[in-house]
Amino acid sequence: MADKRYAVVSCHVEQPLDDRIWARFAAFQASRPGGFRIAALLRPPHEGEDSEVWLQRAHEAAGHAPLGHHTHWTSPSHARPTGGDPAGRVREEAEWLRARGLEPRLFCGGGWYMDEAVAGVLAELGYVDCTATAFRPSYLGPMAPRIGLADPAWVRVGDRRLLELPTTHSLGMAARAAFGTLPAHVHVYFHDTDLIDARRRAALRAALAVLGRRRTPTDVAALAGATGAAAEEVDYRQITRDT
Repeated sequence: MADKRYAVVSCHVEQPLDDRIWARFAAFQASRPGGFRIAALLRPPHEGEDSEVWLQRAHEAAGHAPLGHHTHWTSPSHARPTGGDPAGRVREEAEWLRARGLEPRLFCGGGWYMDEAVAGVLAELGYVDCTATAFRPSYLGPMAPRIGLADPAWVRVGDRRLLELPTTHSLGMAARAAFGTLPAHVHVYFHDTDLIDARRRAALRAALAVLGRRRTPTDVAALAGATGAAAEEVDYRQITRDT
């Protein structure tokens, strides 16, 4: 990737079993707005949810763009963990996905949650992580565990390395920045639920159209392959943000 000014887009697909939301997301992903192949970071099904429908939709999404794993630790509507073993849940979900023929390459922690044990599991699984952010999510309280980065980096976790491709812009941030100053690396994320609102859907489509003209559109998996060799290495503790 000779051009270092690139952009990628991912969607946190948190309601994959809602027919109306899924229809909006599937159509939006297939349309490749701005020339972007939108990575689907899917929340695996929780107990009591229809895993067969989920699997059909996951395979559909994987046919359009890179597939990712998005863990909600507590419940479908509560992303960050409130107990238990967060790293163990990630491992269990990854094993469940792989046993059913899915090979997600990407990961993003729900609610931007990350701890060192989770990072170690991600490195062991060979995932590329997108949980680090270039901004501090305003809803996170004091001391909420998260990691922060502005540019791709290899994160050293024990004796393993995890490639981190940070998320830099929310939907609103992307819309405001589309005609302003942009960093060299742009990673826009949105939620599948954003697409239900016609104004948010139109704003996202317009922002991606402009972004696709100002940066080279690529996808997260391709970016991982193109930047991995040149990315700097940092220790996990260097990027921990808890304030």
